Amino acid sequence: MKSLNEDLKTGQFSQIYLLYGEENYLKKQYKERFVKAMLPQGDTMNYAYYEGKGVEIREVIDLAETLPFFAERRLIVFENTGLFKSSGADLAEYIKTMPETTYFIFVEEEVDKRSKLYKAVKAKGHIVELPFQDESTLKRWILGNVRREGKQISDASVGYFLGKVGTDMQNIQGELEKLFCYTLHRDVITPEDIDAVCINQIGNHIFEMVNAVAEKKQRKALDLYYELLALKEPPMRILFLLVRQYRILFHVQSLQKKGYGKKEIAAKAGLHPFAAGKYMEQTRYFKSEELRAVLEESADLEERVKTGRLTDTLAVELFLVKYSS
Repeated sequence: MKSLNEDLKTGQFSQIYLLYGEENYLKKQYKERFVKAMLPQGDTMNYAYYEGKGVEIREVIDLAETLPFFAERRLIVFENTGLFKSSGADLAEYIKTMPETTYFIFVEEEVDKRSKLYKAVKAKGHIVELPFQDESTLKRWILGNVRREGKQISDASVGYFLGKVGTDMQNIQGELEKLFCYTLHRDVITPEDIDAVCINQIGNHIFEMVNAVAEKKQRKALDLYYELLALKEPPMRILFLLVRQYRILFHVQSLQKKGYGKKEIAAKAGLHPFAAGKYMEQTRYFKSEELRAVLEESADLEERVKTGRLTDTLAVELFLVKYSS
């Protein structure tokens, strides 16, 4: 990211950028900043945008060959096209001889580093991976946002905020804006402010429910369930998320037994490092046999609901009561 910021600051742009990784917020922010910096405001004549699979490469090449109209450059942006996994060979060949006045920005979730297009972009452009940010990076980013608003927040409150709203940077930004408005005439943001205006993500709600079950706090587990029902969450979706939670716990626990650390577990289980740490702590409450039994029980409950032998609401209640007793 430092190199991207440097290019934006100096205005010395690479002809091609590839931004890839899981953190959609950062990809969106950098894409918009580069478009704004590379083209005069409101210049639509020299800008083209392609999204999704099925991009016509011949059409792209024809456009790329066209000289910019009364401007320094022509900019073409590609987003989530899958070209770095298949169908990008022709564009890879073209990149080697593309005009100096044409610039490309690729924004992708996943790329194949063995592909011809990846190698062509690496040879001629600038590739930056934007993965999920770790907990310390997110905390620094949140504190920076808070300071820019002339406010203060403790480290403990930042941790509490992250635990409540999750690690998606787009969502964090929205929840911070709500907090800033709520504390408009105050300098310090407190946990009480966070509780007052920030929405607890359903994933965190489910996490709390599993914790309550593990700690045998049956009343709390059921109260959390009824809260979700009051928010119009369908019972079978709640069951699905509960089971998903246990499945992740089972996976994380097996990786822990193999000696993997938090970063490796996050990568192998497809989790944010912050979430991986929380799952690793939660696995202490369970034996692997218990987790396996939970997964088998959930499959049986789902079958009984589908065959009409049990209502969906009661199925989740039975699940919670059984494992929190």
